Amino acid sequence: MEQWLPLMNIFMNSLSPQTEASLWLPSSFNSSSTHISTASFLNLLMQPTEAIVPTSSSSSPIPNKQRFMWMQTLPNIVQARILSFLVYENAKFNKQELSKLARELLFNATEVDFWVRRGAHQLFDVVSDSNFKWVSCLNLDSEEEKFEEKFGSLPGWLNDVASGNDAVPVLPWLPVSVDDTNTRLPDVTCEDDEELMVDVEDGNDVNLETIGTQHVMVHSESDPVDHETKETALRLKMKILNMESGLKAAELADEIRTLIKQKHDSLTVLSLIEPWNVNDEIIPVLLSRLLEGNEDDFVVTSNILCSVVLPKFLELEKPASRVLVTTTVDYCKVHHKSAVYAFLFPLILHKNGINNPICDVITRIIKECLHPAHVSAICQKLLCEENTNGNEYICLPCHQHLVSESLVWTESLFNLFQIILNHDVRLTQDSVNRLVFHVQESAIRFAKSLRFANFLLCFVSKCAPLLGPHKVALSEAVGNTSSFLTKSILSKLASIDS
Repeated sequence: MEQWLPLMNIFMNSLSPQTEASLWLPSSFNSSSTHISTASFLNLLMQPTEAIVPTSSSSSPIPNKQRFMWMQTLPNIVQARILSFLVYENAKFNKQELSKLARELLFNATEVDFWVRRGAHQLFDVVSDSNFKWVSCLNLDSEEEKFEEKFGSLPGWLNDVASGNDAVPVLPWLPVSVDDTNTRLPDVTCEDDEELMVDVEDGNDVNLETIGTQHVMVHSESDPVDHETKETALRLKMKILNMESGLKAAELADEIRTLIKQKHDSLTVLSLIEPWNVNDEIIPVLLSRLLEGNEDDFVVTSNILCSVVLPKFLELEKPASRVLVTTTVDYCKVHHKSAVYAFLFPLILHKNGINNPICDVITRIIKECLHPAHVSAICQKLLCEENTNGNEYICLPCHQHLVSESLVWTESLFNLFQIILNHDVRLTQDSVNRLVFHVQESAIRFAKSLRFANFLLCFVSKCAPLLGPHKVALSEAVGNTSSFLTKSILSKLASIDS
């Protein structure tokens, strides 16, 4: 067990456990004093262990002894990180053993944490043969041909794009189905995006333009609807305005769900119904009933989010109600990609710039719902691609006038980036370059702003290794400010190596 302590320490304390564990494992193979291998690591994780589980029954005060895998005795966050590492490095491990570990967590374990279960699902998907590949074992292909694909080769969907006559652009940082990239809405799949997360955590410059060079603002044009549908939508709109009880809300949600299922352009129908006018207390019921049966459909979850919740925040001038914020955060925890496209992007790209109440909501979503590597990718997308035909987002046609094609820099937006940096999000060099540019543009306008000065101090402290080429330009920009933090910022800049 002692030889595994350094690896366990990485999983518990490292900011980028996948990367550090991937570097530690092969380096330990060369040590002759320890017996470390991928097989022995899996044996350790699946080693049977007895644990005493207290009973809740008063009639049986004696605790029960239950058998667990050794891995299940670790904290949930450590289990999730280990599973994420196994997904990333699955090619170095025995697939049968990985599948056995995942099945044990999914089907035999009790009270598994959400993130642990999610990691086990990802691991099981990665190591399992899908799309009926098992047919290839029926004397159709030899074993050598079956496993001839080398680790690190291009995925099948990218090979298909490369072999086509016309290159199809792909969303730069979230996995999508290539067949659906020309549709109005980005049909983002639920496949794992661990590769990008590792690239960002490593600090590598992820050149997103090499993946997709074309940006299209994602929204829906108003398509004509038939008279009957319009009448039904207007009737449901009146019910929403007069909604009082949760029971009626459930019945109303069922009617809306039935109507949008019948129509291809659900956003146009939802625009007519105006579900965002419902009281905040009714929103939890409305969201859960509208999602029923479509929890894994990216288009449905995005359309519901941008039509029920997003409009309330686009016009937010004072702190939102607790029930609205809590419901939104809970929804975004489950539907990450919809939260990015149908909530975060439109809000951050607000036409008038984000204000303090909007900044507070975005902060909660970032801290409680997204991995720091995802947040870094969002920042790169917003900063580095804001002038390339607009950013991608999902928004109702009637609210498009509230969303800009590029960032509007306000004190609250600089404050948001300060919060992101303090959340240990590692920005890429491209993102840092763009932030420096916007600092130069805004220095005179926010010369006396304490919030802008606080951002600068945080920016210089957190991103010092990436600011060498911008030392002179930043010093000139900071020199245009007149807050009591100006000297501290200049002192920090002076200590950076050019």
